[in-house]
Amino acid sequence: MPSSKILKKIPKRLLKALVQLPFAKSRIQNPRLVMTLLVKNEEEKLEQNLLFHHAMGVDGFIITDNGSSDGTMSIIQQYKEKGWILEVIEEPSTGYEQKQWVDNMVMKAIECYHADWIINADADEFWYTPSGNLKTELEQCNKRILRCAAYCMYPQEGCPFYEWEQRVIPVSHPEQYNLSPYSIFQPQRGKVAHRATGYLHIAMGNHKVAMLPRTIGQGNIVIYHYSVGQRDTFIQKMIQGGHELEAHQGKHGGRHWRYFYELYKQGRLNEEYDRVIGLPQYDRLVADGHIVPDTTIRDYFLNHLQQ
Repeated sequence: MPSSKILKKIPKRLLKALVQLPFAKSRIQNPRLVMTLLVKNEEEKLEQNLLFHHAMGVDGFIITDNGSSDGTMSIIQQYKEKGWILEVIEEPSTGYEQKQWVDNMVMKAIECYHADWIINADADEFWYTPSGNLKTELEQCNKRILRCAAYCMYPQEGCPFYEWEQRVIPVSHPEQYNLSPYSIFQPQRGKVAHRATGYLHIAMGNHKVAMLPRTIGQGNIVIYHYSVGQRDTFIQKMIQGGHELEAHQGKHGGRHWRYFYELYKQGRLNEEYDRVIGLPQYDRLVADGHIVPDTTIRDYFLNHLQQ
């Protein structure tokens, strides 16, 4: 088969990655770092997320808003005017096409905003490194992908989430503590930062990425995950998410949303929240080393981001 016909059969991204391969640098000094965020009704955490990651060295943000009905868009507009947010994409679809939407932002980061490294995050994730600058870590990495561990933070009533002082160590036998099947003590899947050159596609949930070549490193970046909010916030979020799923059957799986929404209809969601955070077994979980002190993010906000 003539070479021109062979080339036409190769996907464009793969062809581009192959062309870039001989020119790819092992390390990039002072890399341009872009973060993508997919958000919906995140007014509680979004501003702190932007402040934190901007201080941590992120050069710009690309945000897709999936039909927020709270104050999220006003926060986005404020930081768009400041120049921090490079582009805002409004995606009102009720189908949750997370992989497609994140991939779209990644391609914009590469093609329009000349990113060297990309982090695909959620509003409840805070990507931290002891050096104080994410780019310092990334410029030392000679791999295409940097795998980052995730820590789940334990919710604390009566104070902002970024002042919480404890994190969770996963439980290997949750039945011993009568925990919810969707408790915060489940093992946390890490996520990845990745290069722009060689990018092929992102995986659902941003846990993996296809690259050429697919070389993986481990660095000093960890993700502090505020996956479960305080009681009222959690209950409101589960009701809203479950209602949307019920109204749009078949759009996406959302097993945990369906689980919690069914309990809500049974009048049992409030007690299930206690099982999600292990409240009835709190003292035992502390004694067994599954809830430990960690003031890393609290101290960072106190020392660097006091307004």
